[in-house]
Amino acid sequence: MAKSVAHTVTETVNKVMGPAARRDPEPRWPAMVALLAVCGLRFALPEGLSVGPNWLLLIPVAILLVPSLLMQHRNTHRITEIVGYILNGLVTLDMATSLFLLVAALPSHKESPLDLLRSAAALWVTNILVFASWYWRLDGGGPSARDLQGVHTDGAFLFPQMTLDQTARIEMGEQCWSPGFVDYLFVAFNTSTAFSPTDCPVLSRWAKVLMMIQSLISFATVVLLAARAVNIL
Repeated sequence: MAKSVAHTVTETVNKVMGPAARRDPEPRWPAMVALLAVCGLRFALPEGLSVGPNWLLLIPVAILLVPSLLMQHRNTHRITEIVGYILNGLVTLDMATSLFLLVAALPSHKESPLDLLRSAAALWVTNILVFASWYWRLDGGGPSARDLQGVHTDGAFLFPQMTLDQTARIEMGEQCWSPGFVDYLFVAFNTSTAFSPTDCPVLSRWAKVLMMIQSLISFATVVLLAARAVNIL
């Protein structure tokens, strides 16, 4: 029922706003850069806090990004989505493994304080990028579905632009607005720093669960950094 109402609203907005409501497809390169950045942050981890060599994650990510980019230009959206889920799953699994190894390494004191600090900072940033990728991938059916909608009127997050009426949208030049990766990166950053959304209320249950997990990971990492800073651990 909710999806039907949202679809009706989208059609109404598109009819009222006309061709101006049609926008160019959302660029995918910011999300790809984020995944490559996650692979780069892996080089900040000592060998004991990662599975395999530091470049191990970069190989499958790079291999999957190339066909994903090619298939996107060929409009094979379904295959692109599947590849995207695999990529997100890989970086999430790798981050979870490194976090487990980081926590397990604390009692043994095998890693130096500097290595632990650097690793915690790298994993904190990785946490932001990984969850931003999931929000971007899942909200509103994903980037391909948002492109087809033309105007973003329904999703897991209530962005400020979504609360504007039609007249205000046109006056502000936001009649064809739809969130991009940077918008979800902002949500993820706020979740890791303030442990809560700031300007975007969360509407969907799956998004609330993900944000709780992200906040928990961020909080644990910050506590680790603070504890090491005062030589508690």
